[in-house]
Amino acid sequence: MIGKLIGALVGREIDRRDGEGGVKGAVLGAVAVGALRRLGPLGLVLGGGYLAKKAYDRRRDGRTRPAV
Repeated sequence: MIGKLIGALVGREIDRRDGEGGVKGAVLGAVAVGALRRLGPLGLVLGGGYLAKKAYDRRRDGRTRPAV
């Protein structure tokens, strides 16, 4: 269950970076789930770390940008 959630969030982050939208993020998220499952607990830690880093960077960038 947690692996599927992390895979979906990884897919969303990949799709956000691309900016085009569509099926690409969903497909890459599904592939990420398979990769995370094969790695076991280490995969969950790596996927969760990736998402935490992205959230931290987004929050930090939001604080440093001047209001327009």
